[in-house]
Amino acid sequence: MPRIKKAAPAHPPPIASAIRARRRRLGLTLQELAQKSGLSAPFLSQVERNQATPSITSLIAIAQALDVEIQYFINPPPFSEIVRRAATPEYLETGTKLRHVRLTGGHAERQMEALLIIIPPSFVAPTAAREGEGFYYVLEGKLTVSLGNDTFTLGPGDTAHFDQRHPFQMSNAGKRVLRLLWVGTPAIF
Repeated sequence: MPRIKKAAPAHPPPIASAIRARRRRLGLTLQELAQKSGLSAPFLSQVERNQATPSITSLIAIAQALDVEIQYFINPPPFSEIVRRAATPEYLETGTKLRHVRLTGGHAERQMEALLIIIPPSFVAPTAAREGEGFYYVLEGKLTVSLGNDTFTLGPGDTAHFDQRHPFQMSNAGKRVLRLLWVGTPAIF
C-alpha cells in the first residue's frame, strides 16, 4: 500500500499572502511596488515572507500602491460563488474548437483556475506558454502533450504537471472526444 505523505499545515499570515497575491495579480515586481509605495524593496520582501510586520502607515502606503483599501489586507474577501452547480455550467468563449467549463468560483482575487476542457477528435492546439503551473488530469480519451523534445500520450487517470512557461503543445490523439481537468495558476479567465 502506498504511503501517504502528510503535508505540514501551512497557514500563511493573511496580510503577507494578501500583499503578495495582489502584487502578483497586478504584475508588479517588488521594485515597482517599492517605487509606488515609497517603501524599500527589501522591506516589502520581508513583509511578504512574514519576516516583518508593516506599520499602519506602511500598510496604507502599500494599499494605495496596490489600488485597494487597507481592509483588503485585514479582512479576507467575502464568500462569493463558492458552489458551482452541475445544472448551471459556465462555458467560457475562447474563439477555438475547445470547450472550457469553469469549475472554480468567479471571485476576483482567486489565484487558481479549474476547468473542464473538452477537445474534439484530431484537434491540435497551437504551441503555447504562459505564466504559472498547469496540472492536467485525463478523464476520458487520449491526450498528447509535447513539452520541449519530449512527447507523452496520456490516457484516463494519467496526469501531467509542469511549469507552463516552457512552450507546450497539446492534441487529442484519439478518434473520440477528449475530456480533461485542468487546474492552474494564476487564474486565466
